Amino acid sequence: MHIAEGVLSPVVLGAGYALTAVGTAIGMRRLDTRRMMTVAMLAAVFFMGSLIHVPIGVTSAHLLLNGLLGVLLGWAAFPAILAALFLQALLFQFGGIAVLGVNACTMSFGAVMAWGLYRGICRCWPTHTGQRTAAFLGGAAGVAGAALLTALALGFSEEGFIAAAKILFIAHVPVMLAEGCITMFALGFIARVNPEMLHMPTGR
Repeated sequence: MHIAEGVLSPVVLGAGYALTAVGTAIGMRRLDTRRMMTVAMLAAVFFMGSLIHVPIGVTSAHLLLNGLLGVLLGWAAFPAILAALFLQALLFQFGGIAVLGVNACTMSFGAVMAWGLYRGICRCWPTHTGQRTAAFLGGAAGVAGAALLTALALGFSEEGFIAAAKILFIAHVPVMLAEGCITMFALGFIARVNPEMLHMPTGR
């Protein structure tokens, strides 16, 4: 879901960098130093996720895993995703430096949406089934939020991109379902082997 350079308007690019700066500042402020290793490992997971492609008809879409990062890290997902996207742009030319702010903004805010949804469902439905449902919906919401924000960035840049934005969102529906399942199984595994990881502070 990386937006390439030369596509977005200067206003959208500037807004992306501004929002990413704010989100990253919040994430750094709320980052628990005990979680630095966890943040680094999840940033690496996010980095590798883009190399795993899911076939969708005649094309494919890569995994994001931003929902998983959001559920586990909260606002700290912002610096983790920003670092991973910077390395992707530098090493593989995914996206680019000019659009780094927008790409980081869309995927990180999607992660924060996933975190909020997950926490809300777990509080209202504090059972094993509720946690599994929250994990699935959180993983799917991360992709949905990123796809929606990416579509808005394209739409605000030029009217001709609106049709492409709609196609982009629809194409990522299978990825939403896939990442919902991945997040649900991942959190189920973590709950068995390291449950403390699910209860460490992820923001306020």
